[in-house]
Amino acid sequence: MKAQRYCAYQDRCHQEVRYRLIQWGVYGDDLENILIDLIQERFLDEERYARSFARGKFRMKQWGRQRIVRELKKRDISEYCIRAGLAEIEEEEYLQTLHELLSRKKERLDTNLTAFECRQLLIRHGLSKGFEMDLVQQVAFQVVQ
Repeated sequence: MKAQRYCAYQDRCHQEVRYRLIQWGVYGDDLENILIDLIQERFLDEERYARSFARGKFRMKQWGRQRIVRELKKRDISEYCIRAGLAEIEEEEYLQTLHELLSRKKERLDTNLTAFECRQLLIRHGLSKGFEMDLVQQVAFQVVQ
């Protein structure tokens, strides 16, 4: 079945599969029955999707928790699955990644900036990646000193 191959290639959320089925011209009860079959046969699993999404976006794109949550909510993932996905991110690794991210950014900044301007740019960068304000501020102060 085409839908099974589509789901087997990589983890997909229900919304992605529903959209793809509609593109393939599947509507109504047929669409719902295919989704039910995919769920029962474990081709579709939103918790597994949320876990792999969170792991991947954190490790590969260095996204923070807030960005990951925002993207998962866009895909209509349940709160339970979002919490399960965030549980995949170790706190120590999270802080280490943020520190490395801001340190690399600091190296690329203009050397004529004041400490205040440098911190502001680092904070803005950390927030744009989806990290929490309090953590970004703490790490930015450590990196600039």
